[in-house]
Amino acid sequence: MSGGGPSGFHNTPVTKVFVVTSTVLTIVLGIRGRSSVIGLSRKIIFKNFQIWKLFSSFFAFSSTPELVFGIYLIYYFRVFERQIGSNKHSVFVLFSTTVSSLLQVLALSLIKDFGLDILAPGPYGLIFSSFVPFFFDIPVSSRFRVFGINFSDKSLTYLAGLQLLFSSWKRSFLPGVCGILAGSLYRLNLFGIRRAKIPKFIASFFSKLFPSGGTSRVAPSGNARNPNILRNQQLPFGGNQREARLNPINIAVTEPPQDSIATLVSMGFDVSSARQALMRAHNDINVATNILLEMQSH
Repeated sequence: MSGGGPSGFHNTPVTKVFVVTSTVLTIVLGIRGRSSVIGLSRKIIFKNFQIWKLFSSFFAFSSTPELVFGIYLIYYFRVFERQIGSNKHSVFVLFSTTVSSLLQVLALSLIKDFGLDILAPGPYGLIFSSFVPFFFDIPVSSRFRVFGINFSDKSLTYLAGLQLLFSSWKRSFLPGVCGILAGSLYRLNLFGIRRAKIPKFIASFFSKLFPSGGTSRVAPSGNARNPNILRNQQLPFGGNQREARLNPINIAVTEPPQDSIATLVSMGFDVSSARQALMRAHNDINVATNILLEMQSH
């Protein structure tokens, strides 16, 4: 599986904000020697509430190794923002961060005898929530063996996640588990969260404030004009999209855009299959994703 696709933060302004904010805050707080005092704790939550510490705990990591692995994973998971669009991805970010934080607060209030006075700071909620769709929706495109042990092209991402999960032992393990629970609740569509959207005026403001070199969503092409793209189907990340009713007469003959091919490749599909699926889907990247996933399941 490739983590590449379109270069940099193309069509991923939300990911760009998280990467830049986490990097800057981690460096600044590290230089000022404040890394050890941020992170959710009983003192911050129940006794001495400080907004700057609470805000910093959502973004800044406590050490350079955690920053490296954390930023790698956030950047890698930008594929989901391209897949569902920046608006819905913003809802996912807010939901996973909020629910994960509430679960951490609940755990701190209940667990008092395990040396968990302060939890590891950083966007653990977002990162480990993203492992839920990564596990269920991103297909394995290749497998290999090293010293008799089976690996796949997804193994490196799992190893990076395990390294981050246990980077501060119990202090990082609990936020990671809370993130996985938050991602699971999103997938289960708690309170109909998958249908929620950020108001347009807010999305427009942040889109202008943090340009990403493209539109905030991969625009569909051909759906509205093609009567054969009809029925609903469950799409990765819990969304609903339309699926192609394949008809040989209506298969597109135009060459798919390289950006669309690169986006599908970044999801783990090979170039040839991505190109053929886009042609069959009339260059609709969401429909092409459905076709490729259906082919993987057979």
